Order: sequence, then structure tokens, then C-alpha cells
Amino acid sequence: MNLYEQKDKNIRKTWILMFIFVVVVVGIAWVFSYTLDNHMIFVWALIGSLFMNFISYWYSDSIVLSISNAKLVDTSTSEGKRIYRLLENLAITAGLPMPKLYIIQDTAMNAFATGRDPEHSAIALTTGIIDRLEQIELEGVIAHELSHIGNRDTLIQTISVVLVGLVALLSDWFLRISFWGGGKHNNNDDNSKLGLIVGIIAVVLAILAPIFVQLLHFAISRKREYLADASGALLTRYPEGLASALEKISQDTEPLEVANRATAHLFISNPLKGGRVKDWMSTHPPTSKRIEALRGIKIN
Repeated sequence: MNLYEQKDKNIRKTWILMFIFVVVVVGIAWVFSYTLDNHMIFVWALIGSLFMNFISYWYSDSIVLSISNAKLVDTSTSEGKRIYRLLENLAITAGLPMPKLYIIQDTAMNAFATGRDPEHSAIALTTGIIDRLEQIELEGVIAHELSHIGNRDTLIQTISVVLVGLVALLSDWFLRISFWGGGKHNNNDDNSKLGLIVGIIAVVLAILAPIFVQLLHFAISRKREYLADASGALLTRYPEGLASALEKISQDTEPLEVANRATAHLFISNPLKGGRVKDWMSTHPPTSKRIEALRGIKIN
């Protein structure tokens, strides 16, 4: 499979997952509103989620950079100038505006991209990844992060996170209102039977839906990583650079001090070291599979 086929395949899979995600959320919202006979629950939940989405969309980059203790690169130093020029050249090649470049003072090897669009984007690199990767490997990492920006992954992740929050909010409201006796009250036998069936389905959804949509969020996140890998390889024309970088990063056992569960999905590799989780419960694909996919790419 060549680079373009790999990229197209990943894009299709990601948007299929997003479509399933939206359909599931709409279906859950309908069941809850039907059971409780109160459409305002969905309206208010949607308003709240849109507000959270607004804050996340406009200010998520500043929040993440602040949480990560990221500082603007000092281009007066030879090292800072070298990394800046590397990013600049790749941005020109990709046809993207030059992102702001930040450095995180941490010996762990990692990197992430953030920003609502290419015009308001930033890339952060740890000192560990700068110091311990070869130039061609670091180029692969930066190309990967630039691809996240070019592919609008930040926007997709924002939509995904908001939908997860919306379902959790709806589920919580439904269970609380149901506990206090809310819902349809109809003496018609047929309607009562239908209402009972839908009510049972709604309770099951209220319990399981937040878990299910969280798993969908994880799946979307994993697909975006595969897509950024393929796009980054397309940008550098050298998949082995990123594959070698991922190999070294996977061997780094040091956890990133500034990382947390809220920001872990942003990084090129899961920064929360220790413990094992199933592949389908992770925000990142197994590194071994990413490396295998990169080394299986053919450049025409």
C-alpha cells in the first residue's frame, strides 16, 4: 500500500467512526427524551455542550500549553534555531502556516500539536525528544505533528470530546429524573407496554452509553494517529524516520511529569507510562503496529 492509499484509507475509517458516533448520540438523546416526555432535557444539554465546545475550541490550546509548562522556543540559541528551521522547512513543504514552537523542559520523549486551525496552531516538543533523536527522526516526529494540524485533528477531537460529555450529561440527568419518578404516564395499554420497553432500553443506555461513546472516542483518536503517521511519512517521503523515532520513544520508560488523562490523547505516544490497557481502551494504537504500518508503506 502506498502513502496516498494509506492516508485515504485512514481518512475513510475516521469519518465512518465519526458518523457512527453522531448517530449513536442522536439515538440516545431521542430515547431519553421520549421516555421522559421532556425534550427540554436534550435542549439544555445541547446548550451546555455547545458552551463547553466554544470554550474548548477557542482556548484549548492555551490551556493545554499552560498545563504542560510549555515555553516558546528561544531562537537565539543554536539548538532553538535548528529546531525552528526544521519546523519552518516542513511547514513550507506541507503548505501550512508556521505554527508556534514550544519546548517542554522534561527528559521524557514526547511531542504534541494543538490549536483550533492551521492559522492558530502550536507544536510542543520535550527537551528529551530533541536531545535523543537523530535529525531525520525528529523530522519525522515534527511531520507527524504538522499532519495533525493539517488534517484538522484538533477540531475532530474537540467534537468527539464534546459528544462524550453530552452523552454523560444526558445519562446523568436521565437517571436522576427517572429516580424521582419522571417519564411518560399513559393509561393506554399499548402505549404503556411501548413506554415500558423504551424505558428499560433507556435505563440500559443511561448506564452503558457513556462507556460506549468513550470507547468510540478512543477509536477515533487511534485512527487519527494512524492518519498522522501516514501523512507525516508522505510529507518527509521517508517513513523510516518516524518509525525509528517511535521505536526509540517506545523504549523510553520515563513518564512525562506534566501529562494527565485529559491531555494524554494529544501526544505522539501515550505519556502515562506504567500499567497495561487493552488496545481498544487506549487513545493510541500499539506502537509496534504503527511501526509495522510505516515500514509497510511504499513510496512511488
